[in-house]
Amino acid sequence: MRQAETMNESLGKALESLPHGAEFRFIDRLLALDPGVAATGEYQVRGDEPFLRGHFPNQPLMPGVLLLEAAAQLAGTVAQSDPNIAPLLGLKLTAVRAAKILGTARPGEVIRLEARIMGRLGNLVHTHATASVTGVVVMEAELTLSGDHPQPPTTAARR
Repeated sequence: MRQAETMNESLGKALESLPHGAEFRFIDRLLALDPGVAATGEYQVRGDEPFLRGHFPNQPLMPGVLLLEAAAQLAGTVAQSDPNIAPLLGLKLTAVRAAKILGTARPGEVIRLEARIMGRLGNLVHTHATASVTGVVVMEAELTLSGDHPQPPTTAARR
């Protein structure tokens, strides 16, 4: 895996291929990337995220479903970075299997995310992902992502 030196550029490029807006991204740093295979990233819970106000008042916790979302975003980043496969359009989380939410993160804590592509079938990408805080696994799941294949140019458009 390539290490952090070129990761900011790689992360920016890979995130551009995901459909999420900046306000709904849960990856701050890409620590390692093996394009199309696996990646490690981080998200720091700042404490000012709007969802923390209600989850839970006076005891803010990162919601488990957002741990899954963060993992899906990292998995999407891996899938979209494969140099041998064109990025899928509108890549999104399609299925969650064998999910275990074993803990959470609090403001100030860093969530370490890991995602690995387990297989592809057409426009489906099967992945395994984990999230950990201070070395303790807080989420583990199998995630399936899907998107649309880019359309090849028509014969008339190629002329």
